[in-house]
Amino acid sequence: MTGRIAFQGEPGAYSHQACRQAYPKMDALPCRTFEDAIEAVRRGDADLAMLPVENSTYGRVADIHRLLPESGLHIVNEAFVRVRINLLGVPGAQLSDIREAYSHLVLLPQCARFLREHGIEGRISSDNARAARDVAAAGDRSVAALASELAAEIYGLDILARNIEDSTHNTTRFLVMAREPDLRRRGEAGMMTTFVFRVRNIPAALYKAMGGFATNGVNMTKLESYMVDGSFSATQFYADIEGHPDDANVRLAMEELDFFTSSMKLLGVYPADPTRRKFG
Repeated sequence: MTGRIAFQGEPGAYSHQACRQAYPKMDALPCRTFEDAIEAVRRGDADLAMLPVENSTYGRVADIHRLLPESGLHIVNEAFVRVRINLLGVPGAQLSDIREAYSHLVLLPQCARFLREHGIEGRISSDNARAARDVAAAGDRSVAALASELAAEIYGLDILARNIEDSTHNTTRFLVMAREPDLRRRGEAGMMTTFVFRVRNIPAALYKAMGGFATNGVNMTKLESYMVDGSFSATQFYADIEGHPDDANVRLAMEELDFFTSSMKLLGVYPADPTRRKFG
């Protein structure tokens, strides 16, 4: 597929890596915020948006579940990307030279053991790719960035140490968004369906709403709740299930869900990433 794919962050960010990995023929469009990436697709400046939704180490990506239902876009694919963190320094620097390492707040704790063993102080940057860019601009051999191999390539930095993250299974799941849905496809690794819903104000409504998935043999891989508009009484649920709405068992489960909900919105029907089982 050709065209443009939007992502949040600077060139070299892990979302940029996800774009290159999943859509190598598309031009990646960096955007300042998730909202900007979504708007780029809505305006037609990009064909797709690559949005991270969860990480195996630090959990759900903030704000994404709130943005998806109101985005006006549809999930058309998912991608699982292994997060490999590298120590990047200016050309000629050695590991023994490094005294400080900059990166995003969520990356620093993931490399705590490596930083401690080498006497390196972790410093917070707004973005890991931004950290790499700043290190390249400063030219200080004692300062490094924690970022992707792609960031090293873009900003001309040396990789002083590879794969320094404490956890060997650090993986981020991304959702690919488009202006139009495509319900005709069938994936070789199966299909996923994502939706949000609110239950009716009756006793045990959530329990009853979920019953149809159990009785019809539909595997629900994710169910999360979050407040709507800051209200403690308005709760929306986000769900991922295996299967396609046209599948008989999924259709029956969704019909039962509809009976116990006050609202339900389909966010996407898309092929399961072939590596889902490995990372799940």
